[in-house]
Amino acid sequence: MPKVPKKHEMPELDRQNGATLGRMLGRGSVGDAEEVSGGKMRATIRIPEDELVYEPGTLFVPHGGVLELTLINDDKNTHCAVLQSNGDTQFLWLVNHSKGTATLELDGPGYYWYGSTTGNDEGRGLTGAIVVGGDVPEEARLDRPPQPQP
Repeated sequence: MPKVPKKHEMPELDRQNGATLGRMLGRGSVGDAEEVSGGKMRATIRIPEDELVYEPGTLFVPHGGVLELTLINDDKNTHCAVLQSNGDTQFLWLVNHSKGTATLELDGPGYYWYGSTTGNDEGRGLTGAIVVGGDVPEEARLDRPPQPQP
């Protein structure tokens, strides 16, 4: 099993504008989407001033469906968000101190990565993930023996 580096072993990657990636993927807190009427879900993600991260960095959505996502840019710089939505993408332009809303359709369970493609924002750490829980629909399952579940 490969050794997992400790935080202090890669200090050049553990800050904004560091080498290669400004911040490691999957950093930041984990947030939960709120269920609203009709099975829809709602969540808010912020870009804090001078941090170049989405907060929360990972958003957990309990099941597939429609997610109304509000992104707030509290930074002094312009950023964006390129978001997946059932095989298509949605683009939100977020000038400094602004907010935008995207309605995403995320039918299947899995990881949906997103980021800011403005300048080198992604390379400096402005990436995030939406994790959709649940199980694969019966019609999409592989013909194989049942697998252990956590």
